[in-house]
Amino acid sequence: MAKKRKWISFRTILSVATVILVGYVVYKNWPDIVDTFYHLDDANLFVLLLLIPEQLFMYYACGQIFFSYLKNCKDVEKFSKKEILKISTELNFVNHAVPAGGLGGLAYLTYRLHPFGVSVGQASFLYIFRYAVTTVINYAQALVAIIVLLALNLIPDEAKWIIPVSLLMNLGVFIGLSLIVYIASSKKRIEFFSKIVAKILNFFVRVFTFGRKKTLTRYIKVSSYFDDIYESVKIAKNDKKLLKKPLLWGLAYSFFEIATYWIVAISLGRPELLPFILVGEAIGSVFDGIVPYGLYELGMAGVMIALGVDFPTATIVTVMTRVFTLLFTIATGTGPYYRVIRGKKDERAS
Repeated sequence: MAKKRKWISFRTILSVATVILVGYVVYKNWPDIVDTFYHLDDANLFVLLLLIPEQLFMYYACGQIFFSYLKNCKDVEKFSKKEILKISTELNFVNHAVPAGGLGGLAYLTYRLHPFGVSVGQASFLYIFRYAVTTVINYAQALVAIIVLLALNLIPDEAKWIIPVSLLMNLGVFIGLSLIVYIASSKKRIEFFSKIVAKILNFFVRVFTFGRKKTLTRYIKVSSYFDDIYESVKIAKNDKKLLKKPLLWGLAYSFFEIATYWIVAISLGRPELLPFILVGEAIGSVFDGIVPYGLYELGMAGVMIALGVDFPTATIVTVMTRVFTLLFTIATGTGPYYRVIRGKKDERAS
């Protein structure tokens, strides 16, 4: 009697794929990792140890952007503080380990929150909302920093181009967010947009499969997904108080995100770099939302150098921060992430 062939499970494939991706990330950043440890002699290690509680607070604040909103939603289970920190740590791990420009994080968040009664549309709405909140706050901080630098006459004449660039970036962000809200606020516009998205997805699948596969997704599925986002936007618009706590947690998250760089700068004896970090981080984050690696650090360090920070300091601060956050992410996120994808039960269910 022939034995049944045992197919490799999806969880096993995902586990192996993640190991490969994490290995790739470490390999790609290995020169920076070596360079960072080489410069540890120049840093105050006691100050650098502040990164541990600071990063944990940052993860928790990020999670609260989602969960302070979800606790007011019907049919959604309540989250403990431990669960909030745990899921946020996993999400941060996925965003660093999967080079997908944030799409990996969205997919994982959707999968992770599903058992709690959170729909795909709700998860997507919260993910977009979190990005919008932190981006707007980052740019507002950058504008304040530019005003301070101008008042102190610390921006070189050849770097004045950063001012219109920052203003254009702010304008672009507000236009983009306004467009998203405009589309998501109308049932008719959602239906029209759903048809366009379905046609585009099916067009590309026909091209890449050379016509063998005609349809990737049907309009009804795309429409259902965007209808879910529409309902979330409508609820938020009708009861704006629901967004108050997420906005405050977004402010806290943005503060801790900047604090990561500032702690590294302080450890190197350069606390005065804060306004330069604010401007550099805001511009660098634009690249980070589009591409997985590389351009974020290049953009941030480049802006700091243009503003007058010496090349070695700007690159060391940027690279050291990147390395420490990467290593901390892998150290804290690997275990919880693999526990989930291997199908282990949550502690709340045991």
